[in-house]
Amino acid sequence: MSEYESVDYFTDPALIPDPYPYFDHLRDRAPVLPDGPGGVVTITGHAEALAAYRDTAFSSCNAVVGPFAPLPFTPEGDDITELIELHRDGIPMAEHVVTMDADRHLRTRGLLSTLLTPKRLSENEGFMWKLADEQIDTFLGAGRVEFLSGYAKPFSMLVIADLLGVPADDHREFRAVLGDQLVGELDGELAHNPLEWLDDKFRGYISERRDEPRPDVLTALAQAKYSDATIPTVEEVVKLATFLFAAGQETTTKLLSAAVRNLAEYPDTQAQVRADRHLVPTFLEETLRLESPVKSHFRMARTSTEISGCPIEAGTTVMLLPGASNRDPRKFPDPGRLDVDRRNAREHIAFGRGAHSCPGAPLARAEARISINRLLDRLTGLRIDEAQHGSRDARNYDYEPTFVMRGLSKLYVEFDPVR
Repeated sequence: MSEYESVDYFTDPALIPDPYPYFDHLRDRAPVLPDGPGGVVTITGHAEALAAYRDTAFSSCNAVVGPFAPLPFTPEGDDITELIELHRDGIPMAEHVVTMDADRHLRTRGLLSTLLTPKRLSENEGFMWKLADEQIDTFLGAGRVEFLSGYAKPFSMLVIADLLGVPADDHREFRAVLGDQLVGELDGELAHNPLEWLDDKFRGYISERRDEPRPDVLTALAQAKYSDATIPTVEEVVKLATFLFAAGQETTTKLLSAAVRNLAEYPDTQAQVRADRHLVPTFLEETLRLESPVKSHFRMARTSTEISGCPIEAGTTVMLLPGASNRDPRKFPDPGRLDVDRRNAREHIAFGRGAHSCPGAPLARAEARISINRLLDRLTGLRIDEAQHGSRDARNYDYEPTFVMRGLSKLYVEFDPVR
């Protein structure tokens, strides 16, 4: 009997530090496992995950809650599409774009085109370069920093605030009120709404700019229309903005901390990337592949279907594990090794695929690219603080205790300032 047979993926703290051997165990049983953790169909293969992400037989109505909130109806037959739509408002988080399907999802996501324009992203990138230096200045002289609180969290929060057009005068308030609140809270959404303060702030911004337009980004968001020229309600715009704010901060914080840990843990890789900055993008893709920020995605079969020969009945919950699929040796040889020369590194699925692929992926990549370049410009000899994390042969890292996200809770590093 395998050591993992009695493990509960959703609650066992032993899987938090290193879930990858467990993922390998699941994949070895089958890349599409009909009786996976919690009785849900579990996908750990790369090709199989791509097929599921792109299969329109799956609904995203349970994307956040997975199997942990009972459906407000009893699935019957081979097509429960009408039942899902009839009872959608009874499913948690139904008001957010991440749980929407088909035309409603496409229509809501289309509002982002007003915000994520090449011009706006270029302006936001200019803000990032300046912010990166300002944040590094706060700890440069100390020669050490707890990276998440000292850089990753405030940087990612203020970048998304700038992208959404939050007035600069309000940035200090956002940082003071939110602090660490959003990071690591997605599990808690089942019990409460950590986005309430953000909802209130953006409700005020959007309402005010509909009444009194200004030449700013928030006004463009407030005046955005659906593709059929109809005007969304204030609440629809607010929910889109606040979810983008939270999700954008989550992903980037985890990517940044994982990337810095990799640089500090692997001096040869650090030297290689430092000497050739063209390697930064591939280094970041490898970091995303090895430490996918989202640990689990959920879908529900709205019609009976099959993936890789495994039949899936309508009403079945499916769990995709990007961290497992991104270490599938059939796709990525020697999958546990960081390889900045890996030719297919960008073919990972850390940002999902299909209709629900992460719309903020280009933003996260830009934030990480700029941050790593400026950190390498201004810090040399980047290394793990062994007083906090132990010696190389006995490292100790704490990760957020959640099955939803994969990310460090603390990362202490030392460095020598570049004078």
